[in-house]
Amino acid sequence: MTRRVYLDNNATTPVLPEVLEAMRPYFGERFGNASSIHHHGQDTRAAVERARQSVAALLGCRASEIVFTSGGTEADNLAIFGVVRSGDHVITSTIEHHAVLNSCKHLATEGCEVTYVPVDGQGLVDPADVKRAIRPNTKLITIMLANNEIGVLQPAAEIGKIAAEADIYFHTDAVQAAGKIPLDVNEIGCDLLTISGHKVHGPQGVGALYVRKGTQLEPMLYGGSHERSRRAGTENVPAIVGFGKAAELAIAGLERGDDVRGDDMKMAAARDRLERELLSIEATGLNGEGAPRVPNTTNIYFDGIEGEALVIALDLKGLAVSTGAACSSGSIEPSHVLIAMGLPVARAKASLRFSLGKQNTPEDIDLALNLIPETVSRLRDLSPVYRTVVSK
Repeated sequence: MTRRVYLDNNATTPVLPEVLEAMRPYFGERFGNASSIHHHGQDTRAAVERARQSVAALLGCRASEIVFTSGGTEADNLAIFGVVRSGDHVITSTIEHHAVLNSCKHLATEGCEVTYVPVDGQGLVDPADVKRAIRPNTKLITIMLANNEIGVLQPAAEIGKIAAEADIYFHTDAVQAAGKIPLDVNEIGCDLLTISGHKVHGPQGVGALYVRKGTQLEPMLYGGSHERSRRAGTENVPAIVGFGKAAELAIAGLERGDDVRGDDMKMAAARDRLERELLSIEATGLNGEGAPRVPNTTNIYFDGIEGEALVIALDLKGLAVSTGAACSSGSIEPSHVLIAMGLPVARAKASLRFSLGKQNTPEDIDLALNLIPETVSRLRDLSPVYRTVVSK
């Protein structure tokens, strides 16, 4: 059988064995509703609160400031719709995840104003552009911490200072940063921060929103008083427990400085090796080159090839990669991130994202480096436009 290697961890990560074991009892004998006052309920309530402490430790905040949600998208929506009202002004960037971009698009239909600050050729927001965009009615600045497609880290702490000086709420989507770099909400200076379980080797269907004490947050869901009346609905105890365990493992990995399991290979070293050898292929380049990035992500263009064709060809050989955001899979449009950076449409469509996880090994990188060059060469041989592109 074909050996399969997974290098699409920015889409989702496999659940680690320790996480699965932590969750297992809560699908069976430890089944109580965490809002019940009897033994069964109090047992699961204690588990939820332990997980809340672990997630808070990952972010450097109080446990009481963590709101569990169904994932990153809900957390982004809660952050935005929870503080913005009709007539308010919001500042965001052109490269945000669609959970933020489409929320802002909807706000514009509800009587709000939205300013989209640009990025440069490295994919970086200029804090000065954010400052210039502030108006008297600006209520929220929402700028991501790490981009999901290119891995570029934004100057969030600088933006946080600008927001604080102007007395404006600052939200950052840190879904792709959590577990990859140390996070501290006080150093970032944010009032709201989003993370997701399935991006840190936890289960899908659970996320969290950090809400700084004193932030006025209107709930989106109405019902019981769950999550301190900020998010109604019976807690997904098994998923929350798994998220908590994944957070503990992420903290341990960051403290070791060794985020690839069972090996001395550091995540950044593995990514850099993959990147270095792929960039030796003719007519390739790194998207986001020179900018600070999370250690697991590289986004490379292969001129003269359709990225989707390369993804399919590699998948048939057992290697899973992507052309960009998982939520845009199947879209015929080029990446909005790469277009915002100024890439031509053809080059944006020729770009692939490679993202490593804790489960990857040096042998996985070896296999990728064996498969990718020969597949690129074969597809270019079939391309009627490749030599035209290269000769320009």
